[in-house]
Amino acid sequence: MNAKRIIYIVLASILVLVLVLGGTVAWYATSGFRPPVTVAEPAYWPTNGWRVTTPEAAGYSSRVASDALLEMRQKGVAIDSLMIVRNGYVALDAYFAPYDGSFAHNLASVTKSVMTTLIGIAADQGKIDLDKPMVAYFPDRTIANLDERKARITVRQLASMVNGMESGCFQDDPGTLARMRSHPDWLQAALDRPMVEEPGTKFCYDSPGMHILSGILQEATGQTALEFGQQYLFEPLGIHDAIWDVDPQSYNRGWGDLYLTPASAAKIGFLWLHKGNWDGKQIVSQEWVLGSVHPQIRPVDHDYAYGYGMWLNNSAYFAAGRGGQEIRVFPAWNTVMVITGGGYEYSDIEGFVTPSLILSLIPRADNPQGQAALQDTLKTLREPVDYPAVTSTPQIAKEITGKMYQCENNPAGLESMTLDFADPSAATLRQRVQGQDILWTIGLDGHHRIIADGDALVGYWEDEHTFHLEVFDVGTQVYQVQFEGTRAQVIIEGADLSISCRTATP
Repeated sequence: MNAKRIIYIVLASILVLVLVLGGTVAWYATSGFRPPVTVAEPAYWPTNGWRVTTPEAAGYSSRVASDALLEMRQKGVAIDSLMIVRNGYVALDAYFAPYDGSFAHNLASVTKSVMTTLIGIAADQGKIDLDKPMVAYFPDRTIANLDERKARITVRQLASMVNGMESGCFQDDPGTLARMRSHPDWLQAALDRPMVEEPGTKFCYDSPGMHILSGILQEATGQTALEFGQQYLFEPLGIHDAIWDVDPQSYNRGWGDLYLTPASAAKIGFLWLHKGNWDGKQIVSQEWVLGSVHPQIRPVDHDYAYGYGMWLNNSAYFAAGRGGQEIRVFPAWNTVMVITGGGYEYSDIEGFVTPSLILSLIPRADNPQGQAALQDTLKTLREPVDYPAVTSTPQIAKEITGKMYQCENNPAGLESMTLDFADPSAATLRQRVQGQDILWTIGLDGHHRIIADGDALVGYWEDEHTFHLEVFDVGTQVYQVQFEGTRAQVIIEGADLSISCRTATP
């Protein structure tokens, strides 16, 4: 190893310590932090798909990557995928069974960063005024608790989480969402909340505020957020797999439940990395992207700053969602990282990815043996879970097919269900949950079925009276349905919940 290479390694190690150990202190010591966002023009644009390189070409060790991925699995880290794009090329693309990257993954609150990007695009087109009052976009709605403060809330303040309305903020955002979703009109419930702060003065992580943005976008453009996104964001980037759940009035959920494959999510990060430019076309203005990755306000209860739907620290800006969904952009290393998961913490993998990104500044020699080992590891991680295929249908399946079961009051909101096992390869489950009708298709042949809202379902009979169902979304939810006579007992594993249902038909 020559002297120059040793110097590079020492400098890189020092940089790791500075960024990892001093990040939070450095952030609060700066008055106008903005991550570096200027990167070289890519050699190609991944509209038609990503090109692949080796880890060594990207500057890190395939052997280290292989060992780290195996360690994650050994420790039970609930990660579904990890993709690293360096200098425009995919250097690592790892999937952990049962997820294999072939279908879109729920990105949870990463959706918020996409939602605000769409608001930026609409503002660029002159369809939305960022400093126009929120209430002006809903002239046909009667909004409760409409005082002078609420009348001053702007679109910009919604995008930067400083709207001032009543909310559980970061600590109780799930509770705030649950209260909104208990109302028959979610958007109305979000708008009706009383004011507790002057708009623009205090950061409060607020999912209902992001849902209001979805309503504003639809009112201003005449398109749902998904329709607008398909025309002006997804299609121009070559993204064709987007699924986005809606509320009871068919507004896309502005706070979450956008589904994309990791490869598509990485394109969104690549767009942000290049300041809104894509193959010579400005998809969203540079001004909006720079505003998104510049602190609009500093949260007092969190270590990070917040822009427009984007979290910021000293080395990266990122979109983050429940369960570990992330799109992280590291401008200094020309790197985009996408992670999907079912309930892990970023710190569980940070010890691997941060040194790798730092050391990517140092060229590495080709390592065919290490690359072969990595490929073997990637194959091992993706080996499908061996779900038993239903080769024969028990008698109870024939007896219950098509019968509706009415359920007792329960926290899950399950009102009724009807199962159909007429097709030996896939069952259907019709449910009424909190006043909404939901249809699930369940693979019985050992393979998941992807349904309209993005979830993936597989099931089998554990015994003559017990049906086992797994729903893959943010993590895997397991259900057992036990049938006996006119009764069915729905057991939701991990939720300490058992729901009794009954059919009137013997």
